[in-house]
Amino acid sequence: MWGYAVAGMMLATGASLSAQDAAPRPTPILAAADLRDGTDLSGPWHYSIDPFRSGIAGFHGGMPDSGQQRWKDVDVRAEMAKDSRVLYEFDLPHSPLTSLPSSWLTQAPELRHYDGLMWYQRTFAAPAVRKGRYFLRFGAANYATIVYLNGKQVGRHEGGFTPFAFDITGLMRDGLNQVTVGVDSQATEATVPPPVTDWENYGGITRPVRLIQTPDTYVDDAWVRLTRDGKMAVDVHLDGPQAANRPVRLRIAELGLDRAGTTDANGDWRATMAAPRALVRWSPDRPRLYEVAVTAGEDQWRDRIGFRTIERRGADILLNGKPIFLRGISMHEEELGVDPTRAMTPAASRALLSEIKDGLHGNFVRLAHYPHSDVTVRLADELGLIVWSEVPVYWRVAWSNPDTLNRARTMLAENILRDRNRASIAIWSVANETPVTDARNVFLRTLVGDVRRLDDTRLVSAALLVERGEGGDHPVMTLADPLADALDVMAINTYNGWYTQDRLTDLARSEWRVPVDKPLIFSEFGADARAGFHDPANKQKFSEEFQADYYRATLGMADHVPTLRGMSPWILKDFRSPRRQNPDFQQGWNRKGLISETGQRKEAFGVLSDYYGAKAEQR
Repeated sequence: MWGYAVAGMMLATGASLSAQDAAPRPTPILAAADLRDGTDLSGPWHYSIDPFRSGIAGFHGGMPDSGQQRWKDVDVRAEMAKDSRVLYEFDLPHSPLTSLPSSWLTQAPELRHYDGLMWYQRTFAAPAVRKGRYFLRFGAANYATIVYLNGKQVGRHEGGFTPFAFDITGLMRDGLNQVTVGVDSQATEATVPPPVTDWENYGGITRPVRLIQTPDTYVDDAWVRLTRDGKMAVDVHLDGPQAANRPVRLRIAELGLDRAGTTDANGDWRATMAAPRALVRWSPDRPRLYEVAVTAGEDQWRDRIGFRTIERRGADILLNGKPIFLRGISMHEEELGVDPTRAMTPAASRALLSEIKDGLHGNFVRLAHYPHSDVTVRLADELGLIVWSEVPVYWRVAWSNPDTLNRARTMLAENILRDRNRASIAIWSVANETPVTDARNVFLRTLVGDVRRLDDTRLVSAALLVERGEGGDHPVMTLADPLADALDVMAINTYNGWYTQDRLTDLARSEWRVPVDKPLIFSEFGADARAGFHDPANKQKFSEEFQADYYRATLGMADHVPTLRGMSPWILKDFRSPRRQNPDFQQGWNRKGLISETGQRKEAFGVLSDYYGAKAEQR
């Protein structure tokens, strides 16, 4: 990773962190930025690989050589023609073009497995008349990003799945402006996630880039929700020279709600009020959304928000005060097709989420193993799918490294502050399959504390590992993770019968020893099958028949777990994973999907659909 990575993260977030500090707050947030007016910078960008990172550091370290400084605002061809002594080893304005957002893995055959630093560049025209402030806002870039405007550094960001924005007001010029972005996808032992994962590392600018204009003082963040006791609450934060003691107003016209207030010395306004009588609460059966506006001077912030409560009572998960069973499945951020590039358009997201909602009779989706696009989360709001949202604290991160903890905390804060107006999100997850150590426990408990400080209206979980033992003639599964007491919802990844030698006929007799006073979710279970491979006689692994039988056996086991309140099997769609290289069945794909990479439904899809359909009718 780049030498400036840690400092870059601090610059982007405006935070100085330690395990004892409050949860970090990125600045600027630009909440609901996707609904603000702006200029979309998607489309053609020039690109140039930099496998030795020579645009970041020179041959002997320090400042890169002049001829490698990709961000320079210079006409390379004119300079070299003018003086034969001048050397430039780049020329981005004449380099090949790609279309963003997308990963570079699909741009050209030679980039299919490229992992490192890539430079992007384009120009945009400044508005003829400029007023207020201007921000470059990135939906996400994987993994570490440095941004330049007109040859000057704007800022840095670390983390591949959350948005970031930089104020470029003072660096813009009349006419054309040159923006240059360096994106380094390579993971290290200190990054989040670490180098070894079970999914494709899609390097690049994978979500939209927009130029956003605001007044000098604007609504940077607004959070409007129902509290656990059913009241309406609002938190507003203004940013700018006139943020303090500023009149603000919250309006939800359809509900007749109109509430005014004044910010404090920090530009914050908080208020609680009775929920309007006409309010229809959001639910999977009735995903009602309302147009919400917050006005402060010349600025109007707006969002489409649903209102509901989610809480735990004993072993039950309560939605709007009523118990609910989460009929779900896990999903990676990867669109259908033989050559996905992690470009989640509304159509791409709808194609996947509709399979869950309509095909599987689902009401729940686990967005694994990192924050997914705001396009997907907004569509979950619209369709009525409850969401588990996760940060990529995955497997063996560097638990004792304070910089790694800082990175994870920042990612978590960016995720929550982006999405806490989304009614669909019910569970924030802080980790997946992390081996238990003392350092790991401190790390994850810090993240749990951050969640509770940033959002006290949702549940906290993590996908945990389980200990397998023998109980005579049956398996005994014990949840002994010490993190369990800090969580609202227990979640277990279980693959008995796939990664273990258990016979499928033994699963129904499995004994589960878990806390009885909290709800349990099977956050993962599954088996690989290559679509179209059938072996009805032997039902060998990787056949559709084995996968279907595996689902029947595991669902039968689930019916005997008294505190089970939901499940999100692994996984909706086959997805790229370089670690999976069986030449007959995998070929670089994890085949545990219930549909193939092109959307072909496997036999197990029908098994789960029938099960969830029956569950839905039992309500």
